[in-house]
Amino acid sequence: MNYLPLRNGFKMYLKLERGLSENTVTAYLHDIDLLFGYLNGKDIKSVTYNDLTNFINHVNETGLGTYSQARIISGIRAFFRYLELEKLIETNPSDLLELPKLGRKLPDYLTYEEIERIINAIDLSKPEGQRNRAIIEVLYGSGLRVSELINIKISNIYFEEGIISIIGKGDKQRLVPLGEMAKKHIKLYLENYRKLQTPKKDAEDILFLNRRGGKLSRQMIFLIIKELVNKAGIKKNIGPHTFRHSFATHLVQNGADLRAVQDLLGHASIITTEIYTHLNREDIRKAILKYHPRNK
Repeated sequence: MNYLPLRNGFKMYLKLERGLSENTVTAYLHDIDLLFGYLNGKDIKSVTYNDLTNFINHVNETGLGTYSQARIISGIRAFFRYLELEKLIETNPSDLLELPKLGRKLPDYLTYEEIERIINAIDLSKPEGQRNRAIIEVLYGSGLRVSELINIKISNIYFEEGIISIIGKGDKQRLVPLGEMAKKHIKLYLENYRKLQTPKKDAEDILFLNRRGGKLSRQMIFLIIKELVNKAGIKKNIGPHTFRHSFATHLVQNGADLRAVQDLLGHASIITTEIYTHLNREDIRKAILKYHPRNK
C-alpha cells in the first residue's frame, strides 16, 4: 500500500474531520513518518499490536516525556482509526494501545441555547436546508456517530415507534430514539426534497443524499456543520461528535441513568460512558465556585 496517498488522506482527515490545529497536524504527521520509517516497507494491513508497541518502546528510548509519549500514541491511534473509517484495514492494531496517565479530558459540548443558534442559522429557503435541519435534529436527538448518520436507511426508520435501527461499531445493531423534532423534520425532508431526487445506484434506501443523489460523505457533514457554526457565531471547535457529546451530557445532567445512556450511545464499556458523570460533576463544581457565598 503506497504511503504517500495514505499520508495525504490522513492529513485531510485531521484538518477537516478532527479540526486539529496546524501544529498538532504537523506533529501527528511527523510521528507517522517515523512509524513508517521504523516499519521499513511493511504492508500497513499486516501491522500488529506488537509492531506498534515495539515502535513506541523504540522512540521512548530517546527519553521522551509523558506528554510526548501520549501525543505519539494519540497520533498512531488517529491514523489507524482513519484507515478503519476508510475500510483500508479490517482490524485495528492500535485499539489496545494505552495512553500514559494524564487525567481525563472532558469532551466539548454545546449548550441548548447554542444548539438553537445553530438550527436558526439554517437557510430553509435553500433546497438542502430541510435536509440540513433534519441532520442536526438527528445528530442531537439521537446521539449518532457521523458514520452512523450517513448510513441511515429509510427502511430502518420506524416513525410510529419513534426509533431508528442503527448499525454501529463492529457491525452491532442498536435501536436509538427518534424524537418528535427529528421525526418532524425527517418527514418534511422526505416529502419536500428527498422524493424529488433520483438516487444513485446503491443509494435508493439511504436517507440523506447529496445534490447528485449519492450518499453524503463524512467530510460533507463536517463542512455543513462548520458553515452553520460560523454563521451562528459560535467560537468552539465543533464537529458532528460534539452533538453526540451534547446529547449524552444533557441526558446525564437531567438525571438519565448511566446504563441507559451507555446503551443509547452504543458504548461497549460503561467506563467510556462515565466521562459524562465527570463532566456533570465539573458543572456542579463550577456552579459552587461561582454561586456559593463562601467562594466570593
